[in-house]
Amino acid sequence: MTEKSPPTPHTFLATCPKGLEGLLSDELAALGATPVKTTVAGVHFEGKLMAAYRACLWSRLANRVVLCLVREEGVETPEHLRAISAGIDWASHLPTGRSLAVDFHGRSDAIRHTMFGAQTVKDGVVQRLEAEGKPRPVIEPRTSDLRLYTHLYRGRLTIGIDLSGESLHRRGYRRGAGHAPLKENLAAALLIRAGWPDMARQGAALVDPLCGAGTLLIEAGMMAADMAPNLWRERFGFHGWAGHDAAGWRELKREAEARASIGRKRCRNGLFGADQSPPALEAARANAMRAGIPALIELKGAALKELERPAGLAAEQSGLLITNPPYGERLGELPELVELYSQLGERARQGFPGWRLALFTANPDLGHRTGLRAHKQYSLKNGPLDARLLLMQVPDDAAPSPASDMGEAGDTPGATARPARSQSAQMFANRLQKNRKRLNKWLKRSGESCYRLYDADMPEYALAIDLYGDRVHVQEYAPPRSVNADQAQKRLHEALGVMPEVLGVDPGRIVIKRRQRQAGRAQYEKQAASGERFEVREGRARLWVNLRDYLDTGLFLDHRPVRRMLAEMAAGKRFLNLFCYTAAATVQAALGTEKGAGASDSVSVDLSNTYLDWARDNFSLNRLDPARHRVVRDDCVHWLETAGGKFDIIFLDPPTFSNSKKMTDTLDVQRDHGRLVRLAMARLAPGGTLVFSNNQRRFKLDADLTASFEVKDISAQTFDPDFKRRPDLHHCFLIRHLDE
Repeated sequence: MTEKSPPTPHTFLATCPKGLEGLLSDELAALGATPVKTTVAGVHFEGKLMAAYRACLWSRLANRVVLCLVREEGVETPEHLRAISAGIDWASHLPTGRSLAVDFHGRSDAIRHTMFGAQTVKDGVVQRLEAEGKPRPVIEPRTSDLRLYTHLYRGRLTIGIDLSGESLHRRGYRRGAGHAPLKENLAAALLIRAGWPDMARQGAALVDPLCGAGTLLIEAGMMAADMAPNLWRERFGFHGWAGHDAAGWRELKREAEARASIGRKRCRNGLFGADQSPPALEAARANAMRAGIPALIELKGAALKELERPAGLAAEQSGLLITNPPYGERLGELPELVELYSQLGERARQGFPGWRLALFTANPDLGHRTGLRAHKQYSLKNGPLDARLLLMQVPDDAAPSPASDMGEAGDTPGATARPARSQSAQMFANRLQKNRKRLNKWLKRSGESCYRLYDADMPEYALAIDLYGDRVHVQEYAPPRSVNADQAQKRLHEALGVMPEVLGVDPGRIVIKRRQRQAGRAQYEKQAASGERFEVREGRARLWVNLRDYLDTGLFLDHRPVRRMLAEMAAGKRFLNLFCYTAAATVQAALGTEKGAGASDSVSVDLSNTYLDWARDNFSLNRLDPARHRVVRDDCVHWLETAGGKFDIIFLDPPTFSNSKKMTDTLDVQRDHGRLVRLAMARLAPGGTLVFSNNQRRFKLDADLTASFEVKDISAQTFDPDFKRRPDLHHCFLIRHLDE
């Protein structure tokens, strides 16, 4: 095959993150290159070698700059790939004794693995060099002198010299990246889309109120100071290339250094960053130092609610408020984030009228919580996440508060105007207030601190809201497919925005989960690993609850009256708790009431080690004697079939469905309750009572049981006022032996 040599002028490929291709094409043109074609995650351009060097030094958006040696169609087989590689004059590119690495991207039907593709290209290189009597190159994948770039897609092959070496987004100023860092070239793209280059030239200021390690600030500072983003990089890929023009590169570097020196001296743009994390601010200061612009950036420790107009800015000074706040990838993070985005909108209106707000988020619905309307949106990728840059104009009709007063205003509820509530959100707030007023007398009389306030009273707000003292547990009922997902998300954010003010709680004390049918192990699986448990009181009992880590909290609130009844029934009696969960019912039975003693002894049976450990902790909290009150790990069916002894009170509260791997068979309460009840009745002492309860909404008791035992349905009597709306939430029966 004929040897192929680089065309003149040279053809190059600049790669970039998806979504930045158009910006990169414009940038390359501004740097003196000639863009020829835009492709997915890349731009082909032409120019002299210095155009590629200038792109390596000055591009704020590119990942790599590749000198194309071969571009060919119809490449499918490894033999064809090796032949094309062997047709290149490698001796003119790879100096003798230098190491080599091959990066392969893409695939074909016959080339399915990138390592195999890279090996095939390397074999072609070795074949050509050996044919010319040259020594084999040393293959060094990580720290090679020269890297080859190879891309194969739908038969289209590109082979070239990677002139950049390490990805150009790694400017060198950022060390320990911290949590979920924003890549430098993506940060630059956000600034460009937000219009910062033009604003900087006009003397505008920039504020990032959630600056983290300072990437947005540093990229903005380098733009304002006319600094090449890769000025401080010591090595590029072309340094190991035989065709490297060292003199031309030195001239470009000297020019960039001179521009940076002048630019830093002339820069008068105020660049301000704030964060409440001391480690993040320490990293930001160190990064700014390594970037060579520490004097251009002012950093302070402050929470978003303390955001204020930087001192020293003239009243008429305009600028850009830009930030990359948390997105809430996990449902449980939403309550605090809804408040955070609302605070951002508040502080922007109070302190930065007339400014531009640029908000980058993977959860655009949260952007609505700012109360500001986005006049432009750009879809971008942040790693694997689909994200958007929202551009908003802060109204200039509100005069800013004095800087000294703004921090206090942010700390005082109602001191700043929040975004106006929608009519439906106000109706939801009214319903919460109405429910609280309705329950108030009962709460004062009963002394209960854990109760249900709201249970999908309004269909569009399909939530169950439970209060545990000064904490709020919110369960979102998964919407049916017929409901628009975006609308459901908007309603959820509205509800979470209302709750802190109406309920008088800190957003950090609101926990949210999605409630949907759970089967098998799912009902036991962890939702989080916070270990954040706290003590609550129910009657005489002290109980541990955990709102974050499991689907349920450790205390079924709707069963409160049943536990109260068990405490009254258990005085001096032997008590058995089957499917005991965290054994809250056992604690109540063991403690008894103010007027009577508790159970003489008890056995609590469950299959979950997690919940049995929880039960032991509840026993310890209430100083119950473990010798008298035992917990047993076993399948309840197996335990009933094999255990001995009789009990005066048995509480049987099985799950609706379970197919746990630890069980020998599945459990369906509608199908299997007859057998369960009969097994339990075999353990019930004469004169004793079985309390059988379950949460199957459409449950029907087996008619054979009413013929065999005395059965009384007391379901209607087992709901306190906070659960009266859902009379089918659980069913409860008292079952006794006949003729007693």
